Amino acid sequence: MQDRSEESSGVASSPTELRLNRYAQPAAVMIVLAVCYLVLQPFIPGILFAAVVCSATWPLYLRLRKALWGRPALAALAMTLLLIVLVIGPVVLLAVTLADSLTALVTAGKAMLGGGPIAPPAWVRAIPLAGDLLADYWQRLAASGDSLFTQWRGLIEPVRSFLVGAGKATGGGLLQLALASFIGYFFYRDGEALILALRKLLDQIAGGLGGELLQTIDSAVTGVIHGIFGTALAQALVALVGFLIAGVPAALALAAATFFLSIVPIGPPLVWGAAAAWLAYKGQIGWAIFMALWGVLAISSIDNLVKPYLISRSSKLPLLLIVLGVFGGVLAFGFIGLFIGPPVLAIGLTLLRLWIARRSGESAVQEARAAGAHAVVADGAR
Repeated sequence: MQDRSEESSGVASSPTELRLNRYAQPAAVMIVLAVCYLVLQPFIPGILFAAVVCSATWPLYLRLRKALWGRPALAALAMTLLLIVLVIGPVVLLAVTLADSLTALVTAGKAMLGGGPIAPPAWVRAIPLAGDLLADYWQRLAASGDSLFTQWRGLIEPVRSFLVGAGKATGGGLLQLALASFIGYFFYRDGEALILALRKLLDQIAGGLGGELLQTIDSAVTGVIHGIFGTALAQALVALVGFLIAGVPAALALAAATFFLSIVPIGPPLVWGAAAAWLAYKGQIGWAIFMALWGVLAISSIDNLVKPYLISRSSKLPLLLIVLGVFGGVLAFGFIGLFIGPPVLAIGLTLLRLWIARRSGESAVQEARAAGAHAVVADGAR
């Protein structure tokens, strides 16, 4: 009797054990994934940036590996050094230059505001017919704006605090760039094995579409990187040439601002327009006119000529998603998010379009089969 009771209790408990095992295994997997996320979370921006850069420069890596006798480690090291020289080095230089320029700007602002109302420049009175009227109006406006100058002086400290915070964020972004270079070495060296593993994983998830998904993702990332940031770099270089020719101070910092603001259409005119206004204020009317013409004909026209050519071989990312990707990436990942946000949104949009196209194709196939079945039934009835 006791043996039978033990057997019956064992049989009764086996479904419970199976149920516990069924839930325990997914729970254990979720716990491990959560712990892995907590460990890798500080490095996610660097990993994403390295993945984006490696994907966009993979053809160059293949050519370099072929030139270096097919040695992956040597080619990966060369690409990493190239990334440090061409990306991290200029960013560090621009950050230092921009910090010095902003410090000088704050100091000049303090001195200017401490001296009272700003007198109109001499060239204002030289304007035919309306010069004296404009200069008198300027003086009346400045004389009645003492409280305005007081308010502006009170904003100096908050502006400086903001700049200090921006400097810390930029420093964190530079650290992420250095980490991304280290990660990028392994992505280059073991890239083919990683791609194969990722393709197998996507095949399991998407039902044999891993290769197509990877090709779509690569096309989207390459198009965004070349289209957006290639255009931004071209505009920044052309703007730098114009600033140097016109003798605008802090030309390198203004070129950096042009690079970051060129992602939105009205960004570059804010920079070269301010430079032209500064030249006009200093009485250099000829150089101000040159700067305005250079901005319209050289800097801003690149957006209409270079960008369509660069992204013509890939899917175009809408302007709204570009802006959201830039600002959302910066808010989520800091400075390095500027380079991560648009490619990530491009991948999401491309996958969504692919999924919609697949669903539409499956619906069309099902409708065609249903129509064929109805036709067979109708023929049988006849």
